[in-house]
Amino acid sequence: MSETLEVMHLDLKSGNSVKIKGKISDDAENFAINLGKSPADLGLHFNPRFNESTIVCNSKCASCWQSEHRDNHLPFSRGSEVKFVISFLGDKFKVKLPDGHEVEIPNRHDYDRITYLSVKGGFKVTSFKQD
Repeated sequence: MSETLEVMHLDLKSGNSVKIKGKISDDAENFAINLGKSPADLGLHFNPRFNESTIVCNSKCASCWQSEHRDNHLPFSRGSEVKFVISFLGDKFKVKLPDGHEVEIPNRHDYDRITYLSVKGGFKVTSFKQD
């Protein structure tokens, strides 16, 4: 079953972060957490893929994907409850994984504010907080 959370009027500025807690479905192949201006313009696409045992990060500009960044550190599994802290640091996005490992991707679009967030796929959000 695919879950979706979409926030259209987020107001995330440089130095802010979002904390997302939830449960990964038992049969999840993947899920995605997206931050940007719209579904077509994403500064961060965070996409753990269980069938590949990797995390793929990317960005999207005018509906066109850019170059992928892959991190083979996948410290969580299907069926587990997890928390991610995503920090928007102006020049980059930093995702803190449940075990403390961090994945970074540059802010390729030089966004100064993030207004769109979505969580899609095999992940049910139980808590969402903006700091």
